[in-house]
Amino acid sequence: MRVFLTGATGFIGARILPELLEAGHQVLGLTRSDHGARALSSAGAAPHRGTLEDLDSLRAGAAQCDAVIHTAFDHDFTNFVANCEKDRRVITALGAVLQGSDRPLLITSGVGMGDPGDGGPALESVFNADHPIPRIASEQAGQAQLEAGVDVRVVRLPQVHDPVKQGLISPFVEIARAKGIVAYIGEGTNHWSAAHVLDVARLYVLALERGQKGARYHAVAEEGVAMRAVAEVVAEGLGLPLLSLSAADAPGYFGWMAGFAGLDMRASSAWTRAQLGWAPTGPGLIADLQAMDFSEVGAPT
Repeated sequence: MRVFLTGATGFIGARILPELLEAGHQVLGLTRSDHGARALSSAGAAPHRGTLEDLDSLRAGAAQCDAVIHTAFDHDFTNFVANCEKDRRVITALGAVLQGSDRPLLITSGVGMGDPGDGGPALESVFNADHPIPRIASEQAGQAQLEAGVDVRVVRLPQVHDPVKQGLISPFVEIARAKGIVAYIGEGTNHWSAAHVLDVARLYVLALERGQKGARYHAVAEEGVAMRAVAEVVAEGLGLPLLSLSAADAPGYFGWMAGFAGLDMRASSAWTRAQLGWAPTGPGLIADLQAMDFSEVGAPT
């Protein structure tokens, strides 16, 4: 297949690219810059100039391809609601091009969207269109396109990591450096699910090749890593003290991240593994944090 890959030079997309090429697919990669175009060409992909704001550029890319994998997202969490609404518009634009065909559209969401609301881990079978987390906009848009006949498949992400970047934990480290203290809420017993970025990249390709229309897949290698354990590794890496905060004090420390810091975001991938034969093998989140160079992460530039 010829695959239109958004986020092709990003943290996850840049790892999906070689997986697609190795599997025999051709890739048209979205990029906004000359530097990105050169990187894509060097990697064996065809560059397509465009941005998330230029919906015509996205429609043009999708129109040239047999499938779309959409991983691009504006990760400025200080504007999270607006960026989730931007993603809604992007998914709607991409889906409109694919209507009336059997070309699949893989979109990206978060595992929190599968929260069953009973204290258990998030599940692939759960879709609550009224979920309070703003990222539900992506799945709402995907559902609308599914109902319009598009072959939409959803990949839900946990904290995706390697020794350089770890999802929301990267800004957690930056906040700790700025505050001079590594904090967690209560006893730090809330958990965040996680997966190594190379395992996540492989899952996208499996979802493309073996996935089902309308299915939601969880890219989860570890169902839940306790935040206290994360904070302990970060404190050691930064050489800073640990501090337990009350929920009431969390906003003063975490700022925009306060809404995430106390959440329990455990998630299961049992169904995903059974359906796609996905077997993650990468290092765990704690191992990657222990391997990180804390002198670089969040350091002043």
